[in-house]
Amino acid sequence: MKPKPNMMPLVGLLFVFNIENSSSEKIEEIIVSKNINIDSELSELFDILLKPEFLCYPAGAQSKYIEAISYYLEAGDSFDDLFGEMDTYFDQDIYDQRHFMEVLLNCLRCYQSESVSES
Repeated sequence: MKPKPNMMPLVGLLFVFNIENSSSEKIEEIIVSKNINIDSELSELFDILLKPEFLCYPAGAQSKYIEAISYYLEAGDSFDDLFGEMDTYFDQDIYDQRHFMEVLLNCLRCYQSESVSES
């Protein structure tokens, strides 16, 4: 059985949405313009803000993020620990944290596939 992966790297991955990350007003505007409880808008937000950074990660790091999210989803985790520590720019509360992470996982898998096919 694989050891339980650390959830802390996921905090780093999602840091772009954190209020402590005051990188630019444009990014803040993009974040608040999306309804994160609508899959298409959430995916679009990930595409705009996470995809470019994720594609810069080495393949091993990409896999670790995907494996960690998959592990916690399969284990039935609520992701309360992850989201409890985050103060985000989101205009809405995340209604279903597990679903949020499922959408993220699907996006990361797509990005990883693109990364592999471009190699």
